[in-house]
Amino acid sequence: MSDDIPKGDRIAKVLSRAGIASRREAERMIAEGRVTVNGKVIDSPALNIIGGARITVDGKDVGEPDPPRIWLYHKPAGLVTTERDERDRKTVFASLPEDMPRVMSVGRLDINSEGLLLLTNDGELKRKLELPSTGWLRRYRVRIKGSASEASLDRLREGISVEGVNYQPMTVTFDRQQGANAWLTISIREGKNREIRRVMEAIGATVNRLIRVSYGPFQLGSLAQGEVEELKQRVVRDQLGLSDKPQPTRIRKPINRPIKGRPAGKNQRR
Repeated sequence: MSDDIPKGDRIAKVLSRAGIASRREAERMIAEGRVTVNGKVIDSPALNIIGGARITVDGKDVGEPDPPRIWLYHKPAGLVTTERDERDRKTVFASLPEDMPRVMSVGRLDINSEGLLLLTNDGELKRKLELPSTGWLRRYRVRIKGSASEASLDRLREGISVEGVNYQPMTVTFDRQQGANAWLTISIREGKNREIRRVMEAIGATVNRLIRVSYGPFQLGSLAQGEVEELKQRVVRDQLGLSDKPQPTRIRKPINRPIKGRPAGKNQRR
């Protein structure tokens, strides 16, 4: 019976690997009749594709996928991590250099958050890096209004529940008081929606600046706001296996300049 099982990958996976869209978006495109295989419009994602099939989306040929690539992007505050925004706010993808290929973000940073955002051309890699089982540590520099006691921070270190949502224990360090504000370093593994802002509110603190400085082995370092750098292919191949490799180095100079009037800030590096 095994000889009767269709070989190849599902069409949505093929489109995702080619950087056309995420699997879910690809399935929506198929349902809208925008995808053809060997000249025929398909209406179901339950189709396995074997080598040599000709695929088009919106009438354009889908070529062989490029090797998986990863870029580090220093997201400024004020940008939405989406391709389109119903409120016509500025988006991350509209702010990227014109010569970049189509990319997807690994996770998101909310509009008021800054720092490291990973971008990739490969939908399967995006999915792998976002899986909770990956368990990569995400580290943030967090500025709060006022201060926070060690007792209140211990609640975060032990794990906290906010409005029925359970958050795993966090690594929290009180760095310094700076006038009316305090700086903390917080490391998490889950990355739930607005996680740090919500737990800080739960202990009576208001976040007024949030900067992601690392995502797993990937570091923001001295990358200025609005800049993009691509990782070496060797590093990308290593990370596909989620192996424990040294922190990656970079190969390209920034391919766009920082947004004018938005300095990177002296408080972004430890």
